[in-house]
Order: sequence, then C-alpha cells, then structure tokens
Amino acid sequence: MNRRDFLTGSGFAVSAFTTPVTRWLVTPADEAAGLTGGRKQVGRADLEELRDAADEARRWDSKYGGGNWKANSVTACLQERAAPLLLGSFTDAVGRDLFSVTSELSRLAGWTAFDVGQHDVAQRHFIQALRLSRAGGDVELGCYVLTTMAMQSLLRGFGSEAVDMAQGAFERAKGRAAPRVLAFTKLIEARAHARERDARAASRALAASEDLLGRADATGGPEPAWIDFYHHARLSADAAEVFRDLKNPKAALAWNQRAAAMPSGVFTRSVGMRLAIVGTAHLQARDLDHGLDLGNRSVDILSRVRSSRAKDYVREFNAALAPWRHEPAVREFVHRTRTELGIVA
Repeated sequence: MNRRDFLTGSGFAVSAFTTPVTRWLVTPADEAAGLTGGRKQVGRADLEELRDAADEARRWDSKYGGGNWKANSVTACLQERAAPLLLGSFTDAVGRDLFSVTSELSRLAGWTAFDVGQHDVAQRHFIQALRLSRAGGDVELGCYVLTTMAMQSLLRGFGSEAVDMAQGAFERAKGRAAPRVLAFTKLIEARAHARERDARAASRALAASEDLLGRADATGGPEPAWIDFYHHARLSADAAEVFRDLKNPKAALAWNQRAAAMPSGVFTRSVGMRLAIVGTAHLQARDLDHGLDLGNRSVDILSRVRSSRAKDYVREFNAALAPWRHEPAVREFVHRTRTELGIVA
C-alpha cells in the first residue's frame, strides 16, 4: 500500500492486468492472514467502521456519480484509515476480514476514479483490490474485482481481453461464489461479446446470467452485501445495452420493457444512462421523436451527476443522431449537451 507509488503513473494499459490476473487465477487465496508485532491491535470495531465507509460510498456513488466529494472520500479512508490498520496486529480471522474490506474499499476507490475518467488511477486501485482479496482468502470478492476490471477493459476498447477476464473470473470462482456473483460475471461477459459484435456469444452469456439469477432467487442462500444491486431489473437494463451495441434495436427495446423502473433519486446515474441507451435504440429504429425525448430526459438527470462515464453514453447518443444532424431539434439538443454537460463531440 505504498501511497506514493500507488497514486502515480501513466495511463491505462490493459497489459498491466496480465500478471496480477494470472497470479489470482493460479492462487486466488493466501493461506494465512494473521500478523503480530504491529503497534495497534485491530479488532471488529475497526472493521465495522471500514464497512460503514464502503456502504456509504456505494450509496453516494449511485446517486451522484464518482466525482461527488462523498463518494470520492473513499480514497482518503483507504489511505488514512485502512492502510495503517494493515500494519497492525490481528488474528487470522480478523486479518482475513480486514484484507477483504480493504479490498472492497480499494475497488470502490477504483470505481469512482473510473467513473470520472481517471483510468490509470482506477487500474492501480483494481490491481490492489485483487491482491487484497487474495490476502483475505476471499475468492468471491476477487471474482467481483476481476469482473470490474473486465468492465473497465471493455469500456476502454479491449473487448476480447474483457471476455477472457470475465470467463476467468467465472471459472475460478465457480463452486465458491454465490450464484448472483457468478451471474454478474456472465453479464459483463455478454457486454464484452456485444462490443466485439459477437451476437451468438453475447446471447449465450446473457442467458447464463439469467439462469444464475433465477437460481439465486430460488435458493436464497447467503450473499455478500456488495452484490445486492444485481437483480433481473439490472440484467434487463444491461441487456438493452447489449443489443444496442449489436445494432438490434428491436431486441434492445424488448428487453427494456422487462426492466423495472429505478428511482432516479437513488440510482441517478444509472437511470440517466439507461435513458440514453434506450434513446439510442429508438434512433437505430429510425424513431427520432421518441429518441430525442429520452435523450432530453437523460440530460435532465445527468446534469446533476459528476460522471464522465455517463457522459460517454450521451456522446454515443449524439453520434446516433448523425442522420438528422441538420434538423433544428437535433441541433438544439446537441447544443444543450455542449452547454449543460460539456460534451463537445
């Protein structure tokens, strides 16, 4: 957790994931986590404080985006509270939980950086999170971290590498992770296949994710709190994005009909992005009026969110407006995205 080395470096490079991912796939869990000789004796109260910080960061990130000061404060918590505890004294049981919650904080720090376009910082946090999950013997969390790394890779344009990472996470954690966690790996695999324009593979992965979600709901077994966001409504919303990427607006709009409405006051960023995705599908179906209506509603919501990732969805919507670029309503919308969201292209 060397602070100086951890927060400096160059831009995103998918090759930087190769060694840490390979190591996790070979040995996803360390044998022991206890430590003696540190100045502070770490106990359960310390762990609860870190868990509360992670829970709060997740809520603020969903509502206001990764650029919000409260969501971003997870980095300060990671460095100022969690990192010193790693140098304390703790039993093996406490140590495993300490490494796991610190891994989740590091993943959250990476996620907030990723959301605001700081991809190099995000990448280093994700690598650290994967190593910490291994130190904690938490294969389930390691699977989730690796799936998040796959998502970053696919959104940076490395679809095939994202497929490999998502499949590796699934195979390594199969039988050791809850069905809902495994279902999320299949969702991200489907999204990566869609970016690679492989409709058959995307559909297979999406079906596998849906089957695993059904199993999770039917069995009702123990699940980590950090995966509670993934349910059928989220799957349906992401499926709409999968088929938008595959240029299949009919399927995209059909999946969107299955996605339950999400409260914009809780999932502000997700609702705004979903409106842009569905609006783009309407444009692909040559329905300009409906598409523009959803596009304007997306801007209404995303103007309250600090997220460069969300703005990328509006950029994709703007690109889909190209056939109508001379229409007055289209020019007005593009001008609005420029003035309200700072989107120049």
